[in-house]
Amino acid sequence: MLRVRPIHFTSRLDEWERLLTSLGMVKTVDEPTWREFDAGSGRLALHFTEQGSAADGTTSLGVEVGDLKEFARRTKEAGAAESTTAGGTTAELIEADHGPSCRVTAADGFSFLADPASRASDGSWSGSPEADPGLAVVGVWFAEDAVAAAQTLRNIGARPRPVPGTAGDAGIDSDTAESESFAAKNGGILMVGAGTGTGSAGLGFEYTGDFDALRERLEEAGHEAAVLEEALIPTLHVANPDADGTAAHPPLWISAAPAAG
Repeated sequence: MLRVRPIHFTSRLDEWERLLTSLGMVKTVDEPTWREFDAGSGRLALHFTEQGSAADGTTSLGVEVGDLKEFARRTKEAGAAESTTAGGTTAELIEADHGPSCRVTAADGFSFLADPASRASDGSWSGSPEADPGLAVVGVWFAEDAVAAAQTLRNIGARPRPVPGTAGDAGIDSDTAESESFAAKNGGILMVGAGTGTGSAGLGFEYTGDFDALRERLEEAGHEAAVLEEALIPTLHVANPDADGTAAHPPLWISAAPAAG
């Protein structure tokens, strides 16, 4: 079991909730400093942080798994089989602030958490049946060694997709940066984009439904949205809820799902 669930840190929880609801996501957890939203594919968590803090407006890559011990075992086994002098992917069972978790660490030192999954309202491991079925959450990993990062995602059980899409709140320049995307078995998309220095994470979405209807729905709800074209794939740029007039934040990207073939 593998589902994408990035964590976005923000001082503007209500503004983010308004956008996510407009996108067709369904709130499944509502706590003072933590909210979770299901898409048709994948999940997104919002974590409150103080305005102006270093974390405000940042995203952490994250996934959910069914059995932490089995996930760690399989990931370590796959990592040990890597032929690299820098070492392979490691997976360590830890006790995080929020409870039991597994820390996955890539050869370059970039790490992210795999947390225990909870079932959707219909009892399945997939997204909420009440959410827009066309919307998928995209967790983006910007890595200096994109090839090694992609191997780490294979090691955790993500499945390479035949046609990559484009997503990311920090922006992947599709004309100059290599990217590769993966599907998680139980929902969501993981994408690797070329970066520099220490690895970082970003957030985006992909949409398989009527793209024009989605844009109209967002605009009717009061969100600024504009359609651009990235590598021949239509992409909605939506005003970032973290932009409060005092800090610059890149727009949120929502890509039309590329046609296969």
